[in-house]
Amino acid sequence: MATTRHKTVLDRQTIAMRCAKEFQDGWIVNLGVGIPTLCSDFVPEDRFVIFHSENGVIGYGPLATKENLDLHLVNAGVQHVTLRPFASIVHHADAFGIIRSGRIDVSVLGSYQVAENGDFANWKVAGKRGGGIGGAMDLAACAKRVFIIMEHTTREGEPRLLKRCTLPITAPGVAKMVFTDLGVFEFGPQGFILKEIAPGWLPEEVQSLTGATLQIDSHLTEVTL
Repeated sequence: MATTRHKTVLDRQTIAMRCAKEFQDGWIVNLGVGIPTLCSDFVPEDRFVIFHSENGVIGYGPLATKENLDLHLVNAGVQHVTLRPFASIVHHADAFGIIRSGRIDVSVLGSYQVAENGDFANWKVAGKRGGGIGGAMDLAACAKRVFIIMEHTTREGEPRLLKRCTLPITAPGVAKMVFTDLGVFEFGPQGFILKEIAPGWLPEEVQSLTGATLQIDSHLTEVTL
């Protein structure tokens, strides 16, 4: 009897949870707008992480619920957050001073595109006027690491992982890891390395939705949480 594979596309919470698994004890972490903001809900219990926001909230915790909502406390994505006991509220110039002095261990950003050489583009959409690069410019230039969280394809099914970005880039060559709804990717001399894959998917299926040649890790596993 033939069996049917059940393919699972990772939801936003699962992608954020997998990314947060990479945060190390003592890290200062900046979370960009979109899926990255969910990471503050999933810090491993055995790790102490300080979440930093450009608007001056240093040391916030999980996103707020109706029960603990404080309308005065928001992150850079204007989502209501909670405060940890050690938290500080500072001027946004001081928050950017923390970024520009190189103290951010990792910046987690959303993106429209990522290239196989680590370039990423997250501030301007093709065919649309406007677009502001915002704090991503400082974070990309000054954070010790840049992780990207994104959906693997556009709504039209076009790949977001590319040989070269076609949109104006935010920064060249700085992305270290990419987390999508189809897997976890790192970068090597030959480009993207597929390290972990969404349950039920085959590497060639992920390749068919990717605009660059994937290198398949010899120890490829399903996404682990």
